[in-house]
Amino acid sequence: MPGGIWASGTKSVAKEILKFKLNVVKKGIEYTMRTPLGRMGMPDEVARMALVLASDLSSYVHGVLIPVDGGFLSA
Repeated sequence: MPGGIWASGTKSVAKEILKFKLNVVKKGIEYTMRTPLGRMGMPDEVARMALVLASDLSSYVHGVLIPVDGGFLSA
């Protein structure tokens, strides 16, 4: 369950910020302030969790949602 991940979609939003769309800037600041890590996640951070879930390391894990969101949901 990925949170704010720095990917192609978020890059397009960043381009909108450069056009001074203040509403988008405000939402970005609010997100960063609410995330305990204070940053967006990277695609490889989601991929690492997918790798763990696909490996034998999670052989006894079933039917669970794992947030990969830098602590956003717990803040």
